[in-house]
Amino acid sequence: MAEGADNKENTESKADAAVKAGIKDSNSGADKMTLEEQEILPALEAVLFASGEPVAMEQLAEIFEMTVVELQQHLSDLDKSLEDKQRGIQLQQVAGGYQLVTRPRFFQLVERLTETRDKRLSAAAMETLSIIAFKQPITKQEIEHIRGVRAEKVVLKLLEQDLIKELGRKDTLGRPILYGTTDTFLKCFGLNNLTDLPELPQADMSQLSPEQLEYLEQKVPEPADKEV
Repeated sequence: MAEGADNKENTESKADAAVKAGIKDSNSGADKMTLEEQEILPALEAVLFASGEPVAMEQLAEIFEMTVVELQQHLSDLDKSLEDKQRGIQLQQVAGGYQLVTRPRFFQLVERLTETRDKRLSAAAMETLSIIAFKQPITKQEIEHIRGVRAEKVVLKLLEQDLIKELGRKDTLGRPILYGTTDTFLKCFGLNNLTDLPELPQADMSQLSPEQLEYLEQKVPEPADKEV
């Protein structure tokens, strides 16, 4: 009986080992997955869809085991394919990466589906965010000088929404915190980088005080100390 039990255990051990080996071989095969030419665009679409966030070109090149030049051509082909077929999504370069986003034409329908509550920024928050975007790095005190009102609450709100972040401290008396925009800001406004910001409109300067004008015209220096 003992010998039979041993044989049974040995048989089961060999079976387990075979199953594990099969799984390992299967996983290895997945790692070495090769795509046919006609499968590359659907595969790109699948990866970008699964991510939900912008994926850097370098990361995509690593995933698909191809050069950046080759990948760029496939991304262009995917963009054209989505456009030609009038798909409900489109390829967008944003925050330094690539992302599949809803085509603007159908945004209102998607908004109904999500039934999210209104999260639009207040006028004060939008004004403060605009100042930070165009004048960064900038301190709260400098924002207040430009706006003419206190900005503590609205700055905290923008920090909570991950639209701005602390960049460091200004090398001046009191070492105030310097603020700048985040990748979330870029994604929310459909920008690839800060150079995509539009030109500032011409404002009526007659209503501004000399001190406000000075801060608007002043170029804020780069932080000397990056530690927060």
